[in-house]
Formats: sequence, C-alpha cells, structure tokens
Amino acid sequence: MNNRQNIHNMALIGVMAAVICILGPLSIPIGPVPISFTNFAIYIAIYILGMKKGVTSYVIYMLLGLVGLPVFSNFSGGATKLFGLTGGYIIGFIFMAVISGLFIDNFINKWYLCFIGMILGTVVCYIFGSIWLAYQAHISASSAFLLGVIPFIPGDIIKIIIAVILGPKLRMRLTRANIIRC
Repeated sequence: MNNRQNIHNMALIGVMAAVICILGPLSIPIGPVPISFTNFAIYIAIYILGMKKGVTSYVIYMLLGLVGLPVFSNFSGGATKLFGLTGGYIIGFIFMAVISGLFIDNFINKWYLCFIGMILGTVVCYIFGSIWLAYQAHISASSAFLLGVIPFIPGDIIKIIIAVILGPKLRMRLTRANIIRC
C-alpha cells in the first residue's frame, strides 16, 4: 500500500471517528443507561469502512472520550464515564463492531446475514454492559439486564434495520464516487 492510500485510509477513519463523535453524545436519558446513537454510527462505519478500519474509527472515538472530550452519551467524557455505570457498553461496542464487521465484510450482499451479525454483536455488547452495570451499581445481573438491555431492544432493532438498508447504499455510492475502495 502506498503513502497516498495510507493517507486516504487515515482520512476516512478520521471522518468516521468524527461521525461517531457527533452521533455518540446524542442520547435520551431513561435511567442509568441512556438511549444512544453510538451503535448506529458504528454499524454505518463498518458498512462504509469494513471491519478493521471501522473498529479503528470506534477505538479513536473511545480514546477521545477517555481523555475527556465530551463525545460519550449526554456530551460526557473522561475516565469516570468509561469506568462508570455504562463503561461496559462502551467497551462492549468494540466487540459489537468486530462481530458485526465480520458478518458485513463476509456477507455484504446478504442483508439477512448482516442483520444476524449485528444482532449477535449487539447481544455481546449487552452482555458486557450488563455485567459491568451490575458490578458498578451493586445490583443483580437480572436487575442490570432489566435496566440496561430490555428497554433498548426495540430501538436497537430499528437502528439495525436502518443500517441494513442504508449501509449498503452508502457503501455503493461512496465506492462509485471512488471515495472508498472495497
């Protein structure tokens, strides 16, 4: 890979990290775990960039939040947020991105397999988040599940459906415009 391609890839990763930074803070507080658009932004990043670069864009976002930039839900940031009640979800998004990305990269033309991959990735994120929430809030696993998973299932399914519809179209248009190379 030449330097020009490396610079192009870095710019795309940076742009998608910025998109996650823009969508991530937009949240609806409904309890200890807010409804966030971070997972939707990650799904779109994976469709556009592929798994490796999409995960990289999310990790950059997470590190920006860790150093204090207000990119996490409700315009928060810092180590206290990352290691607070919702930190397990923030970490879980990495695994969600990897699992979703593996399905999207390998089955881009089979929407139902991409859908299944995003569901599986989201379930893993839910597991990380719920375990961490239970530990941090000193509540049972079932209480953490009720607080940090059940209210989010309908919205997350809607986000996944939108990503399955929108993601391939964005990828196709950006490929035709020679902005991304698949």
